[in-house]
Amino acid sequence: MTHSTATPSGATPTGTSPAGATPPGDPSPNTLRASASRSKTVLSIGDRVFSRAAVFAGSMILVTLGAVALFLIVRSIPAFNATNETASLLTSNFWSYVGPLVFGTVWAAALALLFALPLSIGIALFISHFAPRRLAQLLGYIVDLLAAVPSVVFGLWGIGVLAPTIRPVYVWLNDNLGWIPLFGGVVSGTGRTILTAAIVLAVMILPIMTAICREVFLQAPKLQEEAALALGATRWEMIKLAVLPFGRPGIVSAAMLGLGRALGETMAVAMVLSATGLVSLKLLTSENPSTIAANIALSFPEAYGENINILIATGLILFIVTFLVNALARWIVSRRAEFQEAN
Repeated sequence: MTHSTATPSGATPTGTSPAGATPPGDPSPNTLRASASRSKTVLSIGDRVFSRAAVFAGSMILVTLGAVALFLIVRSIPAFNATNETASLLTSNFWSYVGPLVFGTVWAAALALLFALPLSIGIALFISHFAPRRLAQLLGYIVDLLAAVPSVVFGLWGIGVLAPTIRPVYVWLNDNLGWIPLFGGVVSGTGRTILTAAIVLAVMILPIMTAICREVFLQAPKLQEEAALALGATRWEMIKLAVLPFGRPGIVSAAMLGLGRALGETMAVAMVLSATGLVSLKLLTSENPSTIAANIALSFPEAYGENINILIATGLILFIVTFLVNALARWIVSRRAEFQEAN
């Protein structure tokens, strides 16, 4: 005989839930709303003050940059239409005046970067992967101390030590490699050439570039380094396969920071370089192009009238060049990061 169990009217059989009811294991909507409200972080007064202060500090960077750009643009407008009749600094117009200065600025900074970048990478690799621990710490301290030396000290060193010491080398280069246009011409009797200024700039930008490269190389994945060594790679092969590819964005950033400082360096170049304002690729002669920053420092004390606007306009050109260099560095680093993520 088959028995059936009757269910009272309106009751729900065991194991089922009426439509619209919340299962026993699921939280109700009211419970979810209460949990969400409790999970909201309540900021204290100190947190709110710190957050707003941080936002204010960050926004002040943009405000300061905009104020500097506005000042340069407004004060530079009269210089663009100036002539040699209204400004004694000009021989014809503004662009013929600023052209050699832009060339000298970029030329000196490029030479400095050419000298400093390989040396900074080598020093950083030695400190991070080759030197004993104590020697690496000592070299790290020395590199950091070099970054704190004032630029005027480097200028005095360039005049008093480097220029007279390196002049015999210039004579040898001119005698043996004078057929190369870079080393041709009559060698400067003082040694205060564009090449000497570039060497001083290279020494000045070396510490910051070395410090950045060193920190980047120390962050290289240890597992990849150990795997390369375990597979039989030499120390150099491990660095070439594991460290340098990882540190390439950092190397680019260090190079662009060093280039930016070399572009804007003033006192050391003004003291070392014997400038004539000519556009010349010769490295050993006394006919050297000047740089924008050094020209402003040397000419501004005696400037008057539209000459002041002309010097400010050259500062605007330097501001734009430096901004473009840093923008290029950010673009290269971002493209490299996107490439690494894609692979």
